[in-house]
Amino acid sequence: MAILLNGATRAIIQGMTGKVGSAMAARFLAAGQPLVAGVTPGRGGMTVEGLPVFDSCHDAVAECGVDCSFVTVPAPFALDAVYEAVDAGIKVITLYIENVPVLDAVRLSRYARARGAWVLGPNSAGCASLGLANFSEMDERFLTAGRIGVVAKSGAMCMEAAHYLKHAGYGASTILSIGGDAVLGTYHGDALAMFEVDPDTDGVVMVGEIGGRSELHAAPVVAGMTKPVVGLVIGRHSPPGRQMGHAGAYQGAAEENFAVKTEALRKAGAWIANDITGVGEAMRRALGNA
Repeated sequence: MAILLNGATRAIIQGMTGKVGSAMAARFLAAGQPLVAGVTPGRGGMTVEGLPVFDSCHDAVAECGVDCSFVTVPAPFALDAVYEAVDAGIKVITLYIENVPVLDAVRLSRYARARGAWVLGPNSAGCASLGLANFSEMDERFLTAGRIGVVAKSGAMCMEAAHYLKHAGYGASTILSIGGDAVLGTYHGDALAMFEVDPDTDGVVMVGEIGGRSELHAAPVVAGMTKPVVGLVIGRHSPPGRQMGHAGAYQGAAEENFAVKTEALRKAGAWIANDITGVGEAMRRALGNA
């Protein structure tokens, strides 16, 4: 079954007539993903890669039965794009774009949560339930489907974690990039809670990083889980007061550093990997002691 995406998923791209949107449409279709349409206001009636473009998410849902959106609109329009998708009944929304204004990110996140929708991002690489649906940057040719969930802010770390799981003999159920911005629609703890109740997931690899409190808020979730969690925090040697890559990877407060987050996850019962190359072997130990 996996989480968020499954074999019944039908997706649109908001902003599909743009450069990024059209490129992602071609990529998804070439990989055989269930992309059914696009949405660009004022461009209804056009086609992109042979798929229809609608003026609104409401029209796309009515015509195509859509339940997932991959958003590539310019950052200033992200808030309205999410409002429209949620109001149309779409439950999984990936904000592939970055540089969304912080206040807009707060508003769209709260709006979606209050109405039972999940927003990944901003600055999310997407989500992949391997063998079922993949609306992300992650290339399934280099991955293996299986029973281990993966959640990370970074799409690169998602791929790396899945790669080293594969080398240890494990495949992934769902791989989830929650995004690299300071304010997100979905956090580590949310993903862990979903994996906990997924019958097709036996354990979870959770990759965190310096900055923010997502990993600290996830620790109580880890403590209450019946499935083993392998934890890793990126940024062991990152200096405080400097942004390291993602907008959210900024150690502003003392507790946002590597050591505090790692110890919180350890105390909660997570199996700690020393680095990304060790997540597969850490999962082997975790499952052997589960």
